[in-house]
Amino acid sequence: MNAQRKILTPEQLTVWRDWIRQAGRSLVVTNGCFDLLHAGHVTYLEQARQNGDALLVGLNSDESVRALKGEGRPLNSEMDRAIVLAALEAVDAVCVFQEAGADRFLAATRPDVWVKGGDYTLESLNPVERHVVESAGGRIVIIPFVPGRSTTSIVGKIRRQNF
Repeated sequence: MNAQRKILTPEQLTVWRDWIRQAGRSLVVTNGCFDLLHAGHVTYLEQARQNGDALLVGLNSDESVRALKGEGRPLNSEMDRAIVLAALEAVDAVCVFQEAGADRFLAATRPDVWVKGGDYTLESLNPVERHVVESAGGRIVIIPFVPGRSTTSIVGKIRRQNF
């Protein structure tokens, strides 16, 4: 399948979500920056996909990544990040969202399961995002963090090499 076909616009998102539901499939959603895709991300996405029938990745836009991570990020453009994510077998669809927080994206998707990485706990999740998911009947799954695998550590290692 062509990876670009798996990238949804916000306007296509609700139609796609409704199609998943009409087919009787459960929707798993996760979200993040996914700036430099690494083994930790792949492991996380494969585990996320095991929590339902279809995995949708909400991808922070370039502007929202800068707001969250600071100047110099993202390293890869939102379209490049979306294509790489969409090429993964575990990922059924990708949708870029503009805000730093995912509450509007989560409200639009109404996931059956919202997956977050082990760098979060239920208590440390954004309370608005958590409320959006839980009030729509979704459950939250925290997947263990893969030690030693993070974009921040990779960026630090590259910067220390002084290329």
